Amino acid sequence: MIRLSAHPSGRHFLQIPGPTNVPDRVLRAMDYPTIDHRGPEFGELGLAVLAGLKKIFKTESHVVIYPASGTGAWEAALVNTLSEGDLVLMAETGHFATLWKKMAESLGLRVEFMAGDWRRAVDPEAIEARLRKDTGREIKAVCIVHNETATGVTSDIGAVRRSIDQAGHPALLMVDTISSLGSIDYRHDEWGVDVTVAGSQKGLMLPPGLSFNAVSAKALAASQKGTLHCSYWDWHAMIASNATGYFPYTPATNLLYGLHEAIAMLLEEGLETVFARHDRHAEATRRAVRTWGLEVLCVDPARYSSSLTAVLMPEGHSADAFRKIVLDHFNMSLGQGLTKVKDKVFRIGHLGDINDLTLCGTLSGVEMGLGLAKVPHAPGGVAAAMAYLAENAAVRSR
Repeated sequence: MIRLSAHPSGRHFLQIPGPTNVPDRVLRAMDYPTIDHRGPEFGELGLAVLAGLKKIFKTESHVVIYPASGTGAWEAALVNTLSEGDLVLMAETGHFATLWKKMAESLGLRVEFMAGDWRRAVDPEAIEARLRKDTGREIKAVCIVHNETATGVTSDIGAVRRSIDQAGHPALLMVDTISSLGSIDYRHDEWGVDVTVAGSQKGLMLPPGLSFNAVSAKALAASQKGTLHCSYWDWHAMIASNATGYFPYTPATNLLYGLHEAIAMLLEEGLETVFARHDRHAEATRRAVRTWGLEVLCVDPARYSSSLTAVLMPEGHSADAFRKIVLDHFNMSLGQGLTKVKDKVFRIGHLGDINDLTLCGTLSGVEMGLGLAKVPHAPGGVAAAMAYLAENAAVRSR
């Protein structure tokens, strides 16, 4: 039997960049008794969530829901559209772009990985230049992580689309929005994305367990020709069943209840208001970091993430030791540095179900933790964030 330690007073501050805090409304919705997934009530639920997701992705195309993590949605995007030996162009923006590359290689695809330093976004001009050289049209897809969860860097997907078009190249555009959907402005149709990948546990404010593909007509046509094997991930079986609100296999019913409620919450607040709230909290966080005298990992202010901020530790100080002190003293979890930036950065998640007071509590825990860990810093980061929030008061839409 697993023995859990005594629960400290007060709530746990889960301030990693996902999974994020699940709102009470969503938890209560998931508490509804499970129903027959072949019955009429479920069909209504299925149609409702599929229609709602189109509004979140900003698309008129099909959205497919899988009982899986975001990793499953990565695989679904690749195996539905490509064939073994196809060449895929990817950009190294961080840990998760690297993992998607490794998955593609394990599926028998060839990957050209445009090197990056984990501090900058995708370079659309470099993508255009590479595609112009591909006169034989070997490259079948360009795969980009919109918001790199490991680094706090957001790439300009509209600019990537323009680069592909200016090169006159037919490659599919696939985009990972796992840590941006529902937090950062994203437009599947307007930006000409062919497959958008997403997960439930970040901006959608759900537990892990659901993942998504938004699929363009071009991607659906490509899926008729791709020869990578897929059964569980097959779009066509899903889309056929989804027409009446059902699924070809047992769906995650209670997570779909939660998804229905999460979509309602996002649309009630208004997507543009949601994005503005995330932008505002991200800027307040960065003002705190700069006041402390610490450095944001992302070096281009135009590409700062509104979902999270990755903070570099001063030379000779351990980010993991600092995070442990914060957890032990304040019952707050901060994101760790991954692979190339392991023990060098900590990540502050400010996405999903979060408001001004939650953010101020988070930043207070960070500032007190810096003192306890004896990390060189200037005081006043929390005060700087509070001043910014007060000067730029949020406007409630409901």
